[in-house]
Amino acid sequence: MFTDSPFVTLQAEAQHRDHAIVEQVLADWTSGPLAHLPTYGSFPANAAWLTLAAISHNLLRAAGSLASLAYAKARGATLRRDLIDVAARLARHGRGHITMHLPQGWHREAEWMNMFEAATGPPAHAA
Repeated sequence: MFTDSPFVTLQAEAQHRDHAIVEQVLADWTSGPLAHLPTYGSFPANAAWLTLAAISHNLLRAAGSLASLAYAKARGATLRRDLIDVAARLARHGRGHITMHLPQGWHREAEWMNMFEAATGPPAHAA
């Protein structure tokens, strides 16, 4: 390893890993929400778009963390493809009870159910 930083090897390696995480987030944003900014002429519209992009990014990362350890580290496009874009069917029963039917034999059902149960289940007891 070659570096001109004043840090010792372990500190330089940790700084390099932090930089790689930031680069990954920027790549996710560039291929996602930043590729679809509403307009070049309206600062308030772009500011609102970036605010919503930050909120959706944080929610997507939280959903991935709830789904499984592998999805906690996955790219945004992978999370959208595997957990968000689901061909599920909603059924409404009497008195407003709604049931979601996931595809039968779907290979991501366990991860999706982990995320769903963690998000909608009862709160965890404080230790």
